[in-house]
Amino acid sequence: MTTVTRHEIRRAGPRFGAEVFGVDLTRPVDDATAQELRQAFEDHKVLVFRNQHLTPDQHVAAVSIFAEPFDHPTAVKDAANPLVYPYNVKQTGKASTWHIGGLWRSPVFAIESLTYEEVPELGGHTLWADLQTAYDDLSEPFKVLLESVNAVYDGDPENYAQGSKRTAVGETVEHPVVLAHPDTGRKGLFISSSALRLTGVTPAESKALLDHLLRHASSPDYTIRFGWNPGDFVLWDNRATWHYAVDDYGNGARVYRKVIGVERQGTAAAS
Repeated sequence: MTTVTRHEIRRAGPRFGAEVFGVDLTRPVDDATAQELRQAFEDHKVLVFRNQHLTPDQHVAAVSIFAEPFDHPTAVKDAANPLVYPYNVKQTGKASTWHIGGLWRSPVFAIESLTYEEVPELGGHTLWADLQTAYDDLSEPFKVLLESVNAVYDGDPENYAQGSKRTAVGETVEHPVVLAHPDTGRKGLFISSSALRLTGVTPAESKALLDHLLRHASSPDYTIRFGWNPGDFVLWDNRATWHYAVDDYGNGARVYRKVIGVERQGTAAAS
C-alpha cells in the first residue's frame, strides 16, 4: 500500500543539509511526497532520515525516488540485492579523506546513500562540504582560470571497490574542476583529494592550485556534520558536495550498506 505522509523538512545548517521527519521509507510513498522529497534534495543536497532500518530492497526503492540505482561493475554486492554494496570498515577500510564518489566514471554518480547497521558508541560522524558555495566565494578572475582546467583521476573501477588493494594508475579520466550541475545549472567546484594533477597548467601551478582548492573546499565554513544511530539513512548529491568520514573511534564498529544513484536516461546528463 502506498503511504500518504505529512512530513517535515528541518534544516540542519544555514547553507545546506536537512533532516526529514514523518516519512516511512519502509513503505512506498505517494507521488506528491516523492516530488516534495526530490525538491528538498535539490534544495538541501544532503538529506537524513532517522530510524528507518531499511532492508536492502527498501534501500534500493528509496534511492529510486531520486535517481536510477546503479549496478557497480566491480563492487562486492549484497546477497539480498545486487544493487546494494556492504561495508564493514574493519575489512574494507575507512574513508577518512575528503572525496567524491565514482570518479572513475563520466558522469560520476549523481547520488550516494548509506543505511547504517552498526556504529561506534561515540564518534564516527560524517562531514559534508558544499562545493557550490565554496565556488561562489572564489574571485571572478580565479573562476575564469578554473573554467579551462580539468583534474585527472584514476580511471580503473577496480581501484574503487570495497577493500581494494589499489594497483598502479594506468587508465585515467578527466573531470572539469568547475561543474555546472546537470539538474540546476548552478556551478560548483568539482575536486577530490585523489586528483593526480590538473591539466592546462604547469606541474608547479597544478600543485599550487590543487593545494589551494582542496584547502578552500574543505574549510569548516562550508561544512555540516551528522552523527549516526543504527537504522539511519542518508543520501547526498555527489555532484554538489564532497564528504569525509571522521576516524575518531579506534577499533569501534562501523557497518553500513551503500546504494548508488545515477541520472536517469533522458536527463541532462544521462548515464
